Amino acid sequence: MGIYGQDWASYQGTEPSIAGIDFVFTKITEGLGYTSPKWVRQRAHAKRNGLVWGAYHYPHMANSPSEEADFFLKQVAWQPGDLIVLDWEGYDNANQGVSKARQLAYKEAWLRYVKARMPGHRVGMYANVDYWKNVDNTGHYGDFLWIATAGRKAGDPGIKAPWMFHQYGDNPVDKDYCPLSSREELRAWALLEEDDMPTPQEIATAVWSHKVTNAATGRPVAVEDVMAWQDKIHNTQIEILTRQNTATNAAVAALATQLGQAHDVDTDTVVAAVRQAIADAVIHVDVAVTGTPSTTA
Repeated sequence: MGIYGQDWASYQGTEPSIAGIDFVFTKITEGLGYTSPKWVRQRAHAKRNGLVWGAYHYPHMANSPSEEADFFLKQVAWQPGDLIVLDWEGYDNANQGVSKARQLAYKEAWLRYVKARMPGHRVGMYANVDYWKNVDNTGHYGDFLWIATAGRKAGDPGIKAPWMFHQYGDNPVDKDYCPLSSREELRAWALLEEDDMPTPQEIATAVWSHKVTNAATGRPVAVEDVMAWQDKIHNTQIEILTRQNTATNAAVAALATQLGQAHDVDTDTVVAAVRQAIADAVIHVDVAVTGTPSTTA
């Protein structure tokens, strides 16, 4: 069981056949200067026929990820349920000279930046198995992974990580599969309607009570202990953030006082300016990626 879709770029027609498909992804932009001349009519064709629609951006990863994201996002009057995708691959001339570390950092920054700007939408990543296993080392794909393994059976991409879409064919058009049971279920997922989804505690109960054992005793770990550990981790994270915020506030206040005394400026104005600069830096900074290779490939 599952449903099928396609992804369209400018080398498809403005109204490709929609026979047998329930969703479509359309290429919108590439780099900082290219916009597909056909995407508007392709989207209209898909939506007019009731398909779930998403859009993707192909990156030039030597550029700023936030600048490319802004260029992409401003092309579209986004509607609820529209899916947003980074087409993360770089075999072309624009990306071949970009280091793998930089390509990875671009991906991390783009996904987080776009999700921060578009919190009401699903923001995911397209990658082929080569990039997923040999360039990625964080396992981060945003809200969903769209994995490409052309030539494998639909729904069998050959990876262990959770995925939502599988590109299984590329002739005469890129063909995709989604394991959800219907177009309506996919649309509800795209609209963030998750009332029937299990809660984190239900997932923890199901997974931990059956899968996790104490290495020393060989006995199952009680789910109550797992939840207690999660609470401790959460509380520790809150304490760390609180201390960081307190330290930042003190530093900003001290800086503002010194500037005010030295240059006869209003302290509150300095505080506001510094806080805005910090907020802008948090949003626009290119992420420096560290970590160990993903174990979910």
